[in-house]
This record gives sequence, C-alpha cells and structure tokens, in this order.
Amino acid sequence: MTTIVGISAYYHDSAAALVRDGKLIAAAQEERFTRKRHDARFPHGALDYVLKDSGTSLDSVDLIVFYDKPLVKFERLLETYLAYAPRGIRSFLAAMPIWLKEKLFLKKLLADELRRHSNGGRLPKLLFNEHHQSHAASAFFPSPYESAAVLCMDGVGEWATTSVWIGSGNTLTPQWQIDFPHSLGLLYSAFTYYTGFKVNSGEYKVMGLAPYGEPKYVDLIMRELIDVKPDGTFRMNMRYFNFATGLTMTNNAFHELFGATPRRPESKLTQFHMDLAASIQKVTEEIVLRLGRTVYRETGQRNLCMAGGVALNCVANGRLLREGPFDSIWVQPAAGDAGGAVGAALSAWYQYLQKPRKPNGKLDDMQGAYLGPAFANEEVQRRLDALGAKYQVLTDEELFPRVARLLAEENVVGWFQGRMEFGPRALGARSILGDARSRTMQSVMNLKIKYRESFRPFAPSVLAERVADYFEHNRESPYMLMVALVREELRVPMTPEQQRLFGIEKLNVVRSTLPSITHVDYSARIQTVHAETNPRYYRLLKEFEKLTGTPVLVNTSFNVRGEPIVCTPEDAYRCFMRTEMDYLVIENCLLAKSEQPVRERDESWKQEFELD
Repeated sequence: MTTIVGISAYYHDSAAALVRDGKLIAAAQEERFTRKRHDARFPHGALDYVLKDSGTSLDSVDLIVFYDKPLVKFERLLETYLAYAPRGIRSFLAAMPIWLKEKLFLKKLLADELRRHSNGGRLPKLLFNEHHQSHAASAFFPSPYESAAVLCMDGVGEWATTSVWIGSGNTLTPQWQIDFPHSLGLLYSAFTYYTGFKVNSGEYKVMGLAPYGEPKYVDLIMRELIDVKPDGTFRMNMRYFNFATGLTMTNNAFHELFGATPRRPESKLTQFHMDLAASIQKVTEEIVLRLGRTVYRETGQRNLCMAGGVALNCVANGRLLREGPFDSIWVQPAAGDAGGAVGAALSAWYQYLQKPRKPNGKLDDMQGAYLGPAFANEEVQRRLDALGAKYQVLTDEELFPRVARLLAEENVVGWFQGRMEFGPRALGARSILGDARSRTMQSVMNLKIKYRESFRPFAPSVLAERVADYFEHNRESPYMLMVALVREELRVPMTPEQQRLFGIEKLNVVRSTLPSITHVDYSARIQTVHAETNPRYYRLLKEFEKLTGTPVLVNTSFNVRGEPIVCTPEDAYRCFMRTEMDYLVIENCLLAKSEQPVRERDESWKQEFELD
C-alpha cells in the first residue's frame, strides 16, 4: 500500500491531498480550518485532516510532493528584474528578503513544518513537481478519459502561463507553453485590479459584472494591450502593465489609455466599469476559443481537460463546450492552486512511480469533489448542545419533505450534509439554498444573507436528468463550471422600456420563470446533481420537484462575504446566527432561527473577515 500526500502552499490557496494506491482519499484547503480566506500558509489544518481521515500517520506516508519548484520560480524573478532594470527596484527590494529568508530554502522550511506532524518519527521522501505539471495532472489523471488534450491557463507558475499537454494512460506529454510575462490570467487580473476588486479573489466578480456592460473596449484591448494570433497564442504589451516590476497590476499608461485611475474598492460601480468587465470577458472568451481550436487541430484529441485559475471562468468554458470542436470537456473542480496538491500527488503515483491507470470512461475520480470533513449525527448533536442551540432531530422520511416545504415557502435554508467540498464552489454539502422561482430571492440572499454586492448572480442546482428541460445544455456539469442559457420558452420577454435600461438598472427585471438564478443575459452557472455522488442533496431536489414540479434550487456557498465556506457545525451555526437565514439543517438536525436563544445584536463580526 502506497500513500502519497500532495501539498500546495506559500502563494495562495494552500491545500493538502492524500492519495492511497492511486485513489484520492481526502483533500481540503487550509482556509476552511484557519477561517482566513485564501490562506497561503503551510496547510497544517488540512494536513492534519487528510492524515486523520485516512487513518494515517505522517511516518507511514511514502512520499510528500510539493506542487511547484521554487528555485525555478526564483530564476524567473531574477531574470525578470534584470530584464527590466532599473525599473522594479521597489518590487525587488520587497520580494528578496522573503526569498532569501524562506523560499530559497523551501526544502528545509517544509521539513521543519512537517516535523510538527511527525511525533519525532522519520519524514517521508520529499519531491517537487512543476507548477503546470501539477495543474495538468490534476486535470487529466482524475478525468474519465483514457486520452485527452490538456489545457492549463493561470497567472504564472515557474515560467509557464499557458501550457498544452497530451494525456494518455498514465503519461502526460508537454506540447508547448506561453511564458511569463505574457499571461491571460494576469491580463484578467489587471482588469480585476483596475475595476476595484481584489486580485486572485475578485476575478469571478468581473465575470459576474460583465453582462451588465457593453464590450466597448474589445478593439482597444486587442490593439494596444495584447496581440492575439489566429491560433490563440498571444503577447502582451508590457508598456501598460506593472506586475513584472512593480507592486500594482497596471500603470499610468494603462490609466491614460482608458481615461481614468483605478476604481477605489467599495466605491460606486459605474457603466464604465461594467463595460470594462464586458470587454475583458469577451477578449478572454475569444482567446480561449482560439486556443481550444488550435489544441484540437494539433493534438487530434476529441476530449479536453482543463485546469489553472483561468479554467474557473465558467462563461468561457461554456462557450468552448458549445462552440468549440471537442466532444467533451472536463474541468478540475479545484482548478486553482489548491488543486495543485491533488495534481502533485497523482503525478507522483502515475509518473514517478509509473503505476497503471484505468479510467472509468464515464465517472471521474473526484467523487463529486466531496473530499473534506464530515460529521456524524451524534457528533453534530453534541456540538450543538455545547453551543446552546435549539434543534429537532428528524428521520430522513421527515426531514426531506419538511425542508422542501420550507424552501417552497421562500425560506432561506443553510444546508450542511456529508463531506465538505474541495474547491471554490459549494455543491450541496455546505450550501445556502432558496427557491429559484422566487422573484425576491436573489436580492434577499445578496443583501441579507451574504452581505455582498447586489449585482452578483446565483447559480442553480438541477437534477442531472432534468437539466435540458430548463437550460440549453444537455450534459453533466457537476462542479458548477459551465454557464449555459435558460431555455428560450422559459424566458420572459423584455418590454421596450426595459430594453432601454443600462447597467445595474437591469438587475430587478424578471428574466425567466426561474428569476433568482437567471442572470441579466439569460445565462446561469449550472450544477447538475447526481444520486451517485450526493444522494442526500439529490433526494432534497426530488422532494422539491414532487412538491412544486420544479427540480431547481438556488445554491450559493455557506458563508458571508470575505469568509471561507463553513467547515464545522460551529462555523455553520455562527454564520446562521449572524445572518437572516430562516432555517439551518445539519445532517438530521433542523434549527429554526425563531427558536434560537435570543442574543444581543452584534455587528462587530463584520470586521472579522477581510472583504474579498
């Protein structure tokens, strides 16, 4: 029996994953344990969890694999600073002390951190994988395909920002790559920064804001900022960017090009910012489509696997699936750096140890991404009692019809079941649920539950076998990584007056018979729910369908703005009590807000989490 642990750390979204004889046993991000969003520190909490969950001690682990090669990354930093000298001296002086103190000696640092888990025993052999190889391995090896093309796109690893691979059996063969500073991920992040959102966190907000705008600046971006070839390869005009040498993403030349300084975070969003979002989103989609067609033509592969932060752009993914040449596309659910921990471990199993691979052909090996901690009913009750919470314990036969009825009555329900999700999406294990048919649910959830920007859309969960009845999409989308349009017959036509609305004015126009999950462009980020991977959430949707005729619910992550998704029953209860959620379900325990002990209203917690 061979046990391998993958580690991602020190840049953003640190995580740990454990693989035993090629099977992914457990994986989790560190942020879920420390309650610090995008926590980049060594993943002590996540490592403790994956070892405990698998019944393993560190001294019985065979290999530990780190997800990138810091010395190669250091080489890239030095070459970049030399190439741009004397510009970049401030950034150089800021970065070097950290590298000279810690990152250059990462092997020793990792060993020191790992000793905290070893109880004085031996440390396993430590390997280092390349960053994009970890991404590619996380995309291909858990996929259902025997062979596939693999496309990885992110900000930057060591040097690569975009890479293409061919996966076959237990091998990954690199084809070509685009190197730093030319990066689609960093281009998108530059606009994230310029529109006032946080880099490496707010990119999905830009994607959500885009449908409110008009893509007025596409030609300007393609003419001045990035030279995109017909095959999708590109070069950026570094005259406009500061990320290679400075402490910001954009510079004065960029600001002069668009006629404004960067938006201050939390200040008013204007039509200008919406048009910028629409423009960079359209440019991104065009590049992804061109790259996809090139990869298909060059590799001859009919299946595509994707990973890297850009692969979380579900609008671009949806277009590539609909308009591109591939028969099917599989995207790693933890496509960002956290998923690198999974890729590092699987890369060691298949490539370093050269073990055979037998893909399923239909089901992937991510187990629905339900790879985190779970809590038995007895444990939940003990913890709720310690909190002084009031609850009912219901049988399954009582619970599912009751919760379906509460949802149909437009209550907002916190839903905590089974193993926590791995990756950025809540998939029915740590979710906040609502009725997709409600005209008010979108605004209620944004303003009273999530405490976040009003423009942000919500995603639907739909029974897998009914997805084509509601959306122009007839395939699985279990990880909420594909956007599709609501079926035309379900859309509500806009009046001439409504068609004249601009920007955020569009927000309150009812767009379909499922208004709470229909974005202003009639799109939705779909999660198909499957009995094989989440039988309890599937059963709830079946009960809701039985009651209402509609097997669709609003599904958003169980957290407030700036907070990581909840991990434990204590996290869930705390979030429940701080918000205007109506009910909370933790396993078979049902809690009503109206029955909880009266507590003095305390808003100080809103300073606890740094806004994302």
